[in-house]
Amino acid sequence: MSIGERIRNKRKSLGLTQAALSEMVGIAQQSLQSIESGKIEKPRRIMELAKALETTPEYLQFGVGDLDNASIGPELKNKLPLISWVQAGAWTDIQEVSTLEAEHFLCPVNCSDKSFVLRVQGVSMEPKFDDGDLIFVDPEAECIHGSFVVARLDDDNQATFKQLIIEGGQKFLKALNPNWPEQLVPINGNCTLVGKVVFTGKSL
Repeated sequence: MSIGERIRNKRKSLGLTQAALSEMVGIAQQSLQSIESGKIEKPRRIMELAKALETTPEYLQFGVGDLDNASIGPELKNKLPLISWVQAGAWTDIQEVSTLEAEHFLCPVNCSDKSFVLRVQGVSMEPKFDDGDLIFVDPEAECIHGSFVVARLDDDNQATFKQLIIEGGQKFLKALNPNWPEQLVPINGNCTLVGKVVFTGKSL
């Protein structure tokens, strides 16, 4: 679902016309039409739109923070920092990572206060996860066979995003993209599991 579709659906669910919402937000009705039709993909008044539609900017932009077209209330307890992959690689040394100036996103599922957000880079996890998607990672969630995880290889200071495969006591990191050159990377004591992906927000 695009940002325009989310705005249109929320507007209709609240019984608002385009004219009414345009007046509330302070934009021309023609501009709102362009947003809802997808001609404008990055509206400038996203905060005003979110307030008028009784939702969050995160939901309108990424589909995060609002489920089944119903506003999420007290369950949205955690506002998580969007960090870099290099920072994620050092997350076990959490005191070395500053998140004070990071962009934050509300997580609509239960997660620990050590959780964080990453923006997917590359195509190794397509078609399930696209470049630019947001993944919410909880270092305290249990990583089991089939979990999507963020891991750090000890010879690299950056983290990687893969599926955890456990077979016969052996652990592997699997890429979902069938065309990815390294489908399975064995974990032989050379890898630290940083955390488990507990929620995904699709990119625009």
